[in-house]
Amino acid sequence: MAKNLGDVCQAWSGGAGRPDPVALRLVRPDLSSHDHGFGAIDALAGQFANVLRDIGQDQGRVVALFLPKCIEVFASFLGSLKAKSVVLPLFANFGDLALVDRLADSGASCIVTRRSSLPRIERIRPSLPALEVVLLVDSETDQGPGVLSLPARMGRAKSEFASAAVDDDTPALIHYTSGSTGKPKGVLHVHGAAPHLERSMSEVMQLGRDDVYWCTADHGWITGTSYGILAPWLLGITQIQVMGSFEPGYWFRILAEQRVSVWYTAPTALRMLARADDIDYRSYDLSALRAIFSVGEPLNPEIGRWGREVLERDIHDTWFQTETGGIMIANRPGLAIRPGSMGKPVASIQAAVLDDQGRRCPARTTGHLCLRYPWTSMFRDYLHRTDSYRAKFAYGYYDSGDLAYEDEDGYFWFSARNDDVINTSGHLVSPFEVESALLELAEVAESGAVGVPDPVLFEKIVVFVALRKGVQASDELRLKIRLHVANRLSAAATPQDVVLVDRIPKNKSGKILRRVLRARYLGEDPGDLSTIEDQA
Repeated sequence: MAKNLGDVCQAWSGGAGRPDPVALRLVRPDLSSHDHGFGAIDALAGQFANVLRDIGQDQGRVVALFLPKCIEVFASFLGSLKAKSVVLPLFANFGDLALVDRLADSGASCIVTRRSSLPRIERIRPSLPALEVVLLVDSETDQGPGVLSLPARMGRAKSEFASAAVDDDTPALIHYTSGSTGKPKGVLHVHGAAPHLERSMSEVMQLGRDDVYWCTADHGWITGTSYGILAPWLLGITQIQVMGSFEPGYWFRILAEQRVSVWYTAPTALRMLARADDIDYRSYDLSALRAIFSVGEPLNPEIGRWGREVLERDIHDTWFQTETGGIMIANRPGLAIRPGSMGKPVASIQAAVLDDQGRRCPARTTGHLCLRYPWTSMFRDYLHRTDSYRAKFAYGYYDSGDLAYEDEDGYFWFSARNDDVINTSGHLVSPFEVESALLELAEVAESGAVGVPDPVLFEKIVVFVALRKGVQASDELRLKIRLHVANRLSAAATPQDVVLVDRIPKNKSGKILRRVLRARYLGEDPGDLSTIEDQA
């Protein structure tokens, strides 16, 4: 039996005259903030669970959260879990098609949202036969049949909710994959995930009760729920959540003024910070900042060097997936960083690089990055695609779909997604290595590399480059880019074409959407764009 994940705040709450420790500090766009204690959040979650029970949306019903960062996200997330509903977090800027895809596929019967989103919900509702209830977080009155005021019902609901222990495999959470290789799939997670989330955060982040922690990931992403809601509160850690949008100076004011000690963010954000040449990061008081971690895509060595030179901090890369639910491989304090490496597996996780026959590859030989299963935070199914789920497991391992190699000392090194590796003139080239080489150039702010069909080379390498502010495009610069890659990697890795763009398309976890770049180059349909990030 597992403890109900909705009760993560209970153990740390005050009571009987004791102070209620701060669980969550919500930072507003104007940098003002509001603190919420563990007991206060648990009480709100209890009220929400009672609301769900009253309206018949508990016990396995799918409750979608279509909200920006706000206290209602955390109350409804934990309250849904308490009620044994299944939570479906959604990005607040999803369009009609993205919403229909996820709400219809998951069979969501309830959605929690704002009045401003109601016209969109009503517009797509005919395509959602399972949707019964819309709960509005900012309406004091009901807006019609099945469109209900959450504040009115919360005000009448008791804060106590008896949530008994659940079976380990009780469904808890659905996240949809990014769609980096096609239509997003619903990934099902369970209440039994708690042990790995707690252990991995303790081992990697090495947090103490006096730390202030900031995970920048949106709750629509697995990082934002695993390490932005559940794991820190399993450990009783105070975390901040930011309601404003990305802006380098704004973020660094938050780091300084909130005395953040452990910061978990994405390589994309770090690259954007690194290219903000007009900001002196050394002018900010970062004395409280002990550790920086990144997730979402491999950390380019150049950004690691920027962290050491400019922030005077190591940046510890971590690797996990929507499917794994928690961190599998990581750099962490106490483990020497090898720039460009993913680090080593966390305790209890056995990782291996296997060939096509399931045999372990020799050191420094690229193969399939696989994990010995089971582990508690692993996903339990792809919704309606159980055959695809089963195909991920063979030889006693889960195949991540990533290609990597392991060195002689047990460090793992990412090469590419299985479907991203470039086969040019019989040579297998990692797009990540090409992109990392490009970031070494002072003129380059962002880069993406893909392979496209070629009658002579089989695939030719095409690179997409966003230049730093003030840099002028020229044929000489294109030649410099091609020669730099050839000199840093090999002649086989030389780009055959250099395309200058304003920005590189990425999903909201920061992964480069190479299929989008490839499709644009070939004039083809790029497919699902629902999780593409908005930042330039």
